[in-house]
Amino acid sequence: MQKIMGEMRAAMERYEMVSSGDRIAVGVSGGKDSLALLCGMARLRDYYPQPFEVVALTADPCFGGQETDYSPIASLCASLGVEYRLRRTRLGEIIFEERKEKNPCSLCARMRRGILHNMAREAGCNKLALGHHFDDAVQTFFMNLFYSGKLSCFSPKTYLSRKDLWMIRPLIFTEEASIRAAARRNAFPVVKSACPADGATSRQDTATLLANLEQQFPDLRAKAMGAMQRAHLSGW
Repeated sequence: MQKIMGEMRAAMERYEMVSSGDRIAVGVSGGKDSLALLCGMARLRDYYPQPFEVVALTADPCFGGQETDYSPIASLCASLGVEYRLRRTRLGEIIFEERKEKNPCSLCARMRRGILHNMAREAGCNKLALGHHFDDAVQTFFMNLFYSGKLSCFSPKTYLSRKDLWMIRPLIFTEEASIRAAARRNAFPVVKSACPADGATSRQDTATLLANLEQQFPDLRAKAMGAMQRAHLSGW
């Protein structure tokens, strides 16, 4: 985790993600990325120059009408000294049963973020940290180019005026391979997603394409990240 925490600190400092006195909500889905973010933020809290608090939030989509067991996450939060809040939702029912979305991921992500925004404000937080990492950013850039013809990507730090809430992404400099290795070494209590669309998405297709392209064009992902930063794309 030391390498990941160093990358998180670099991102937090470069994009001024954290200020003294912040109360930061961490969105925890139960996947490896959100658990790495949670552990990193909890540990950085102990010595970061600007003191801040951490609260962990989970919005359970209840796929298939079933509540997911997040007790391993609650136990992890207790060991880290982090307050944990869990909310059961109807996301799974709305997206897959009522609306029968053919491409559910985008809508699900937007709706889940909306729930997390509300939970963060209810918890007295002024910032919400999400687990999007280096590979997510590069994939999003290429997905927007391929599917929408736009040069855009989510921002490392975004202000949501309607909620008076900052959204930050401290893992933005961290590659997924590093997170996967940390999850294995630290035995993160990963809660497997019950989403019917898990693993069969446009994002996965884009990740596979980029992996193949990088065999021909070394460091393609790093060059794309550098291009976004140099162009100050979407707040980069």
